[in-house]
Amino acid sequence: MESLQDRLIEKSKEAFTMAIELYNKPTIKYRVEGFSMFICNAWELMLKAYMMKKWGDSCIYYEDHPDRTISFSDCIKKVFTNDKDPLRLNLEKIIELRNTSTHFITEEYEMVYVPLFQACILNFNEKMMAFHSIDMTKVIPQNFLSLSVSMKALSESEIVAKYPEEIAKKLLDMKNTVDELSFENNNAKFAIRIEHYHYLTKNPDKATTFVKVDNSANAHVKIIKELKDPNNTHNLTAKACIWKIRDRLSKDHIDLWYNGNKVKFTSFHFTNFCKYFGIKNNERFCYIHKQFTQPQYSYSIQTVEFIVEELEKDPENILNNIKK
Repeated sequence: MESLQDRLIEKSKEAFTMAIELYNKPTIKYRVEGFSMFICNAWELMLKAYMMKKWGDSCIYYEDHPDRTISFSDCIKKVFTNDKDPLRLNLEKIIELRNTSTHFITEEYEMVYVPLFQACILNFNEKMMAFHSIDMTKVIPQNFLSLSVSMKALSESEIVAKYPEEIAKKLLDMKNTVDELSFENNNAKFAIRIEHYHYLTKNPDKATTFVKVDNSANAHVKIIKELKDPNNTHNLTAKACIWKIRDRLSKDHIDLWYNGNKVKFTSFHFTNFCKYFGIKNNERFCYIHKQFTQPQYSYSIQTVEFIVEELEKDPENILNNIKK
């Protein structure tokens, strides 16, 4: 006879599948609300099955109401006890969306929440394996675990013009909150940022696609050098820059030296570069988010390119030189 735990797991798998199938259907207009409801249901059922396995069947019921199971929020607090855990913060933000979507949902919510949704899917797959030894890629193929994403950027001016003040403020406040948490956590368990970089390089080995500039062509195309929306062009944290710089140096087989020792590029060196070259004062490289209590800095891919080029000029001495 099938146990209650088994039934919860089967329903959890079905809810998870429904969430992804609904979100990836192009004809569904309410996919953000639908996804948030089904993914929360999938997590709740999966966590309750885990709690029953670990602490017994009675743990999922209220002590003063033994006929009622505890809420999803209570499940999260019991299983993920660290309230700073990026995975827990991710789920709590999605619960907020589920609870308020009836009143404030707009199509632009997708652009705010899809990094959280994508992280939530991968977190679910990881915990389903850890808690129940079930690989969700056997239920849904790996390539279908990636959500189809709108490529339209979120414009604050368009939001203010399009919606009444109450809805516009709610949406922009939520965007700022999610952005701030993303910067603070910088963790894929909280959000997976959707990033697309398009820049010109004369080195074909560093390119993934190619274009040809033809000055004699009749097409109305030209290279534009001024910056556009900083939320799209300056979307790297300092840590992300450091990782990308390390990756580039590794691919180019460049070793760095500091005080006579071979070293990795660190936040200490990144800070020195910022000070020496005035990177934080250069709009091409750095954008200052002044809407937060403490200013937050984000960087463009040009910052990575610039630092890598400088490092490759003199890898043995540059770290010492900029410190001096």
